[in-house]
Amino acid sequence: MSEREPEQPEEQETDAERRRRRAQFLRDLNEARELRDRVRPRRARAARMRRQMRMRTFRW
Repeated sequence: MSEREPEQPEEQETDAERRRRRAQFLRDLNEARELRDRVRPRRARAARMRRQMRMRTFRW
């Protein structure tokens, strides 16, 4: 039995559980991003500028 093979009974999770775990992950990710921005303001500013340039040059 390989490591990647899912076990059928354990894999049955509800959509609500999946959404709750995803929401928690996104909250943690946002918190980590804010912390990184506070620790390295210059890098955060550069990343913000790059993001703005990407949005300006994006064609709808």
